[in-house]
Amino acid sequence: MLEGVIVKGIGGFYYIDTERGIFETRARGIFRKEGIRPTVGDHVKISILDEKNKKGSLDEILPRRNELIRPRVSNVDQAIIVFAAKSPNINLDLLDRFLLLAEEQELEIVIVINKIDKDKKKQYEEITAMYQQAGYPVFCTCAESGTGVENLKKALENKISVFAGPSGVGKSSLINAAFPGLELNTGEISEKIQRGRHTTRHAELICISENSYIVDSPGFTSLFLNHIPSEKLQYYFKEFEPFVHKCYYNGCMHVNEPDCAIKEEIGKAIHPLRYERYVTIFQDLKNEEERKK
Repeated sequence: MLEGVIVKGIGGFYYIDTERGIFETRARGIFRKEGIRPTVGDHVKISILDEKNKKGSLDEILPRRNELIRPRVSNVDQAIIVFAAKSPNINLDLLDRFLLLAEEQELEIVIVINKIDKDKKKQYEEITAMYQQAGYPVFCTCAESGTGVENLKKALENKISVFAGPSGVGKSSLINAAFPGLELNTGEISEKIQRGRHTTRHAELICISENSYIVDSPGFTSLFLNHIPSEKLQYYFKEFEPFVHKCYYNGCMHVNEPDCAIKEEIGKAIHPLRYERYVTIFQDLKNEEERKK
C-alpha cells in the first residue's frame, strides 16, 4: 500500500498527496460502520486501483497526533492566528479565545497582526509587545506591500500550519503574498458591518513545499470554550506557567484568593489586560458550570 496525506475531502472523495502524485480515493465502508470520519491532515494508506488516472481506495488511517474540530483538520503542528490591526479592528477577547483553543490542542502558536498600514496611530505595537511578553512570536504584516511576509513564510517551513482568525483579516491575501502561485480566493470587507464574507468553503491542506502544508480554513467570529474546565484555564495562559504552582494555597484559582503568585506578577511578568481577560473567561466558565449542575 501507498502512504500519503489527505489534502482535501469533498463529496465523499478524498484526495491523497503521495510520493507518486495526488490520488482520488473513496474511503472503505468499514470507516462508516465504525463511526470513523477521514479528516484533512490524516496520514493514510491507500490501495492503487488505477495508476494512470490516479484512482485508489483509502484503506487505513494512521494514528492522529491531534484533531481540531473547526476547522476540521488533524495532525497540525502550529496555528497561525491572524488578526487585522484595522478594518476590522482587532478584538483582543476573540484573539485570546483562539489562543486558548490552540494551547489546549498543544499547538505551537504564531500571532500575525495584518494590515498594519491601516493603523496610522500604530496601536498594534502595544498589542505586539503584550503578546510577546506573554511568550508568543508576533509577526506584523501587510499583505499588499509584502511587509513581514518573508518572516512568516520561513515560519511555515516543514510544518502543517492551520490559519485561523475571523473573516476579513486577510488570511488568504497573506498566503497569496507568500505563495503567489496558489491564487486563493479573497473577499472584500463590508464597510457597513465590518465583517468579511466567507471566502473559504472547506478546510483544505495545501502543499507549499516538501513536507510543508497550510490549511486555509473558513473564517468565523465566535469561539466557545465551555468544554474547558474552569480550573484548567490557568494552564492555557502561557505567561502563567512559571507561577501557577507558587501560590500559598493549593488549588488557587488566582481570582479571590490571598497570597497568589499570579496576582503578584500583574504589571510585571503578566500584563494587566491579559489577567483581566483570564478573570472574565474564568467567571464565564464557572457560571456555565453552575448552570449545568
